[in-house]
Amino acid sequence: MRGLCAIFLSILTQVSSATSSDVIGLVGYNVTLPCRYDTQTYGVLSFCWGREQVPRSKCSNTVLSSQDGAVEFKQSSRYQLLGRETEGDISLTILDAQWSDGGVYGCRVEIPGWFNDHKVNTNLIMEEAPTEQPVTTDWTLATTGIDEIRTSAFENVEVGDPVMDKFGSVQTMGEGCSRRGDLSISTN
Repeated sequence: MRGLCAIFLSILTQVSSATSSDVIGLVGYNVTLPCRYDTQTYGVLSFCWGREQVPRSKCSNTVLSSQDGAVEFKQSSRYQLLGRETEGDISLTILDAQWSDGGVYGCRVEIPGWFNDHKVNTNLIMEEAPTEQPVTTDWTLATTGIDEIRTSAFENVEVGDPVMDKFGSVQTMGEGCSRRGDLSISTN
């Protein structure tokens, strides 16, 4: 009788075992929910991702499923597998995540045999993305033995930005207008 109880308890433990974690996502950015398994041991397996905790079988509210390495179902093009599936990285990436994407997601990898599927539950917590603040930096150029420095740059220039040409003259880039002036940095 004790042996039967031990077997039953072992089965219950395996059925209910799943890892859980929290992931913080920013509204308007991509967010990746991790899920990995050992392809060296098991090869490429079938798996699914759902919008609830992993149930006793399959996935609840399936958002993506794969059968032996081929994606069979994808609820939205925003759900992507960007990892290396052949190496066991089946992490779910949600493109352009929104407030409504928050909640629990479950990943189930169907490992052959009874009661041994790999299960991962992830709670996605959405937060507002921080607003970008302009960065200002005060700097001083220190040189030794050089009286004058001339430079030029024309990368990523927008209308209205001052730029220097190859002779060190400053120009303001704009429609139909340009302003020239010499820019030099000298040591005292």
